[in-house]
Amino acid sequence: MSAKIDPFHAIAISRAAYRLAAEGRSVIHMEFGQPSTGAPAAAIAEAHLVLDRDGLGYWESVPLKARIARQYIEHYSVTIDPEQVILTCGASPALVLALSCLFAPGDRVAFARPGYVAYRNTVKALYLEPVEIGCGEAEGFQITAAAIEALDPAPSGLILASPANPTGTIIAPEELSAIVAVCRRRGIRIVSDEIYHGLSYTGPARSVLQDEPDALIVNSFSKYFSMAGWRLGWLVVPPDLIDAARARMGNLFLTPPSLAQHAGLIAFDCHEELEGHIRTYAANRAMLLDALPALGLRRIAPPDGAFYIYADIGHLTQDSMAFCMELLLDTGVATAPGIDFDPVDGHRYMRFSFAVSTNRIEEALRRITPWFAAREPLTGS
Repeated sequence: MSAKIDPFHAIAISRAAYRLAAEGRSVIHMEFGQPSTGAPAAAIAEAHLVLDRDGLGYWESVPLKARIARQYIEHYSVTIDPEQVILTCGASPALVLALSCLFAPGDRVAFARPGYVAYRNTVKALYLEPVEIGCGEAEGFQITAAAIEALDPAPSGLILASPANPTGTIIAPEELSAIVAVCRRRGIRIVSDEIYHGLSYTGPARSVLQDEPDALIVNSFSKYFSMAGWRLGWLVVPPDLIDAARARMGNLFLTPPSLAQHAGLIAFDCHEELEGHIRTYAANRAMLLDALPALGLRRIAPPDGAFYIYADIGHLTQDSMAFCMELLLDTGVATAPGIDFDPVDGHRYMRFSFAVSTNRIEEALRRITPWFAAREPLTGS
């Protein structure tokens, strides 16, 4: 019997958005967590040169693995061997590798709700049992050490994300250390999704490796490096899992795109250009936080990092998918329904991605302001 995988509803929103664009409508894409900017200019220039000189066969870049390892020393004061870095075709395969290296069918894996839609569905696809931990306003929309302690029985694994998708929340350093301590005592293995590291507005995010060297770390070039379409990521594994991870990578995915590996190495040195994107995101974030409460969206998860606003729309609808589709059809602004991230309470939430240019944020607000003003609150809300 095959595993039942739920759809990614934001893809349906996006398909509708592209149909509208093909019909000549003006569309603003705020439904996906991908930067609207391209790869750094120097990385693109390197790619052009590589196309002329390289046959682009199956390949694993040793210099790129070394550069990633150096990143952990420079940013987190954590030393890893470059061989602990498994290059992947983005973060999604890295998550598959991590889960399949650590767990067997039937094992229980916990993660936050709301959380990234692929956590739930990848866990299910691998015949693992998802254990979703409800995290609301009281917990800052993040997993706590107390919540992990309260799980009975203890799960085999825990997926962490800080900054998180869809909320952008960051786990405080002392809380992250406490979570690691609980997991170590209870024998819970940690997979930490750190794809949004570098995208923070309230202080840097802490890597789980700073507290737990046996954690597996998922990351990619899609977010901070603005290279989503290049399909390049990595998984950091402890030394005893190197062979297992390499075997799975080779059999399931072979290697990441060679062209992306060449470009990714250069992207590490494009600091000023990439930090310019962060300044744009920070301005966009501030603009939305200022404008959305006036539209009635006053209950918003703390967007400490990433590039998302996760807003409660329960006073306006109990069907976030229909709400987001109607918003798209009426205004041309594409957003993501909360049901992707939370199968229990997501019907009353929506997510805005602000990884677009500031003038697109301004235009989106111009379009949606009268639309929200015309909405009637639900009876009893």
